[in-house]
Amino acid sequence: MNDDTTTYTVRGMTCRHCVASVTEEVSEVPGVREVAVDLASGAVTVRGSGPIDDAAIAAAVTEAGYELVTP
Repeated sequence: MNDDTTTYTVRGMTCRHCVASVTEEVSEVPGVREVAVDLASGAVTVRGSGPIDDAAIAAAVTEAGYELVTP
């Protein structure tokens, strides 16, 4: 299986509950297989079964109540 991995930066997370919220919402994006969140840096690494839809990830982060930092 061919996996694509993308790392995003999320602003506004301050605790483990924040990490859980972002993980839950991003995990529901179609094609996402794995989500790893680093609270200290705000890095959210997403592994998917194909190309990752950046707009869908941004929407999921917004739904969780946080902001995706665009490069």
